[in-house]
Amino acid sequence: MVQSQRVRPTLRTIAAETGLAVTTVSRALANDVRIAATTRALVQEAARRLGYVPDRAAQRLRTGRTKVIQLLLNLDHEFLGFTHELISGLSEALAGTGYSVTLFPDILGSDRLSAVRQIVESRLGDGIIFNRTEPFDPRVRYLTEQGFPFVCHGRTEFTVPHPWVDFDNEAFARIAAERLISKGRTRLLIILPPARYSFAQHLRWGAVSAAKAHGISCEIPDQISLDTSDVETLAWLRQRLMQPDRPDGIICVGEVQALAALGAISDAGLSVGHEIDVVAKRASDLFDLFRPRVDTMLEDLRLAGRSMGEVLLRAFAGEPTGGLQILHQPETEFR
Repeated sequence: MVQSQRVRPTLRTIAAETGLAVTTVSRALANDVRIAATTRALVQEAARRLGYVPDRAAQRLRTGRTKVIQLLLNLDHEFLGFTHELISGLSEALAGTGYSVTLFPDILGSDRLSAVRQIVESRLGDGIIFNRTEPFDPRVRYLTEQGFPFVCHGRTEFTVPHPWVDFDNEAFARIAAERLISKGRTRLLIILPPARYSFAQHLRWGAVSAAKAHGISCEIPDQISLDTSDVETLAWLRQRLMQPDRPDGIICVGEVQALAALGAISDAGLSVGHEIDVVAKRASDLFDLFRPRVDTMLEDLRLAGRSMGEVLLRAFAGEPTGGLQILHQPETEFR
């Protein structure tokens, strides 16, 4: 015997269940503050009990909104668990709003504007979140001109304000350098992201200014970058640490880079806390498991994701762009 398919609950189903008008049910599910809180709670409970799922296609035709936020991310990162932490924080901010998140690949080195154009022109989302900004990022210019809601993880040098959430990489690099200098280190090394990215300049300013203030050197290699593979980074660092003028203090911009540095230090026959010291930026609890311990500074990626979600919701609500910028500070965890 073939079982009949269960009929999908609709707004009319909830209206019949609660004795309310369909328009009242619709507004209650949209969390319209003009509907009494008790009525909203009644409708939302009935929707949950009946297994009601909004028809996104119908919503889009009616309102012009997709209720989707597109998250553009490259899938290779300097942090382990980067995508998970960022999406977790973003999901926390969007909980209860009806918005869902779709991950859209951002291929570094390609035409990064094409993905943004595709989302906007095909109306694949109501807003866009992206990272790895450039000083004069074409995506920021395009989205601003289009009046399309967005928030980026990173700043630009545009004079017209736009929504962003960022980590103070200049402060991170400066504090890390000063920590190494306080330990008597005089030959610092920092491997930066490719120069096209805004945070590469912030890191450079922080490390170099601290080194200059104390009259010591800060090496920034041209041969490798933060985006160099971990195998190549390990090989380069191993070779560099075996030279007579080797660095005695390393600032690591991410967890993967720090692991390569610790491997190279061991391969070169050196030991942390004796011939060399390390300060690493972290976003997970990974370094709690390592010995010897190294000084770390936290970049809270879950907080970044949550902040970007909140900023985007404020942009949707029409809040002035000039107030939609958040700069998170590093949390020091020195031994």
